[in-house]
Amino acid sequence: QVQLVESGGGLVQPGGSLRLSCVASRSSFSSYAMGWYRQAPGQQRDLVASITNGGTTNVADSVKGRFTISRDNAKNTVYLQMNSLKPEDTAVYYCNAKFGIVNFWGKGTLVTVSS
Repeated sequence: QVQLVESGGGLVQPGGSLRLSCVASRSSFSSYAMGWYRQAPGQQRDLVASITNGGTTNVADSVKGRFTISRDNAKNTVYLQMNSLKPEDTAVYYCNAKFGIVNFWGKGTLVTVSS
């Protein structure tokens, strides 16, 4: 079992920045592929960005050039740097850890982009 705790969400104005963090409870964190997903009200949960255990990243087209995912295995932490935020980025952001077919989820952190 892996527990994931997200932090860093909040209210930000359009054009602003936030950095989300997700801390994992397991020391085997470096073995997991990690990802950030988001879910807006009434919408499905979509992948925002992912990073493999080898450090290869993938970012959704909707956030490419604005969001960056990174990980620090020494701190069991994955980050999502979000720049140039838009109102349509408003959502609950969830951290995901994947090992084979097993998935673990955090409880999410709310990001609201509004003036």
